[in-house]
Amino acid sequence: MKDNQNFDTSKAENFAGLLIDTLNKSSLSLMISVGHRSGLFDAMAEMDFATSAEIADKAALNERYVREWLGAMVTGGVINYAPESKSYHLPAEHSAYLTRKAGADNIAVFAQYTAVMGEVEDDIVNCFKNGGGVPYSKFHRFHEVMAEDSGQSVLSSLESHILPLVPDLISKLKSGIKILDVGCGSGRIINKLAALFPKSQFTGMDLSAEAIATANAAAAAAGLKNVEFIIKDLSDFHQTAPAEKYDFITTFDAIHDQGKPLNVLKGIYRALKADGTYLMQDISGTSHLEEDIKHPIGTFLYTISCMHCMTVSLAQDGEGLGAMWGEEKTREYLLNAGFGSVQTNKLAHDFQNNWYVVTK
Repeated sequence: MKDNQNFDTSKAENFAGLLIDTLNKSSLSLMISVGHRSGLFDAMAEMDFATSAEIADKAALNERYVREWLGAMVTGGVINYAPESKSYHLPAEHSAYLTRKAGADNIAVFAQYTAVMGEVEDDIVNCFKNGGGVPYSKFHRFHEVMAEDSGQSVLSSLESHILPLVPDLISKLKSGIKILDVGCGSGRIINKLAALFPKSQFTGMDLSAEAIATANAAAAAAGLKNVEFIIKDLSDFHQTAPAEKYDFITTFDAIHDQGKPLNVLKGIYRALKADGTYLMQDISGTSHLEEDIKHPIGTFLYTISCMHCMTVSLAQDGEGLGAMWGEEKTREYLLNAGFGSVQTNKLAHDFQNNWYVVTK
């Protein structure tokens, strides 16, 4: 390398700096996840400058661990430190993106994916060497984190931004229609809809028994009588879907991880009434890597795709589309499934997703 006349030392040193910065920030991501899960950010948002003991007491946590965590937060530029009093403070400008009160702006929720994906690194490396995939069952806490993620990106905007994308939908839901959520996960969205619109009937389907158990428990706790959840492998949905049963069908970030995504879409087409609407949320990619370079969280999304979305599909002997299959390929699949109209919507506060309103 050093003998290469084209070797740019300055460029090499800049890249080394980038790698060091990456080591720091990837470590910071883990600590932000810990801060979120332990409630430390929420506790500190209510405090002025305080010692590690005071912060630990407020959060009901072990002081020694809190002190070491604070070291990562200070060196990472998240928390301010006053050495003379050995006290710490979370600025309001930072808590606006790190606490549960921040709602849809809470980026700490997404930091949890770093730890969740790290749990399957050995399995992923094995797949690099031997092919195949890593099944859903290997991902501990994935559905929990995904539910919290969708709670921010979807639940917070459900009534204000998402349902209004479909003309007259809210009035129909109030009157009473049949709704199917395919790949419903832990059921937070469909349970909320069932509570909002008691005259409508809701069905959720998902491959994960763990997720369906969580959904059923939440529905029972809320006393919901107009919702049911079904454990189902959707690979043959194009054959098993009931014909023209539902007025409204939804998928929230679910199609690209399916083993047989086209079969699922064909099943949705089959299950949708002639005058019904299919609302599809999926990742806002372009189907072209050279364009995805511009995506503000492109690296994050490709990583999640490689270590979850793609591999769980391949574990089902599926296509392994991945999260970044993009709008162009999404439209291609929808048209191949039989749909005649596909309208792409983007929400001003949501750069991560596309919202497709689809009809026959």
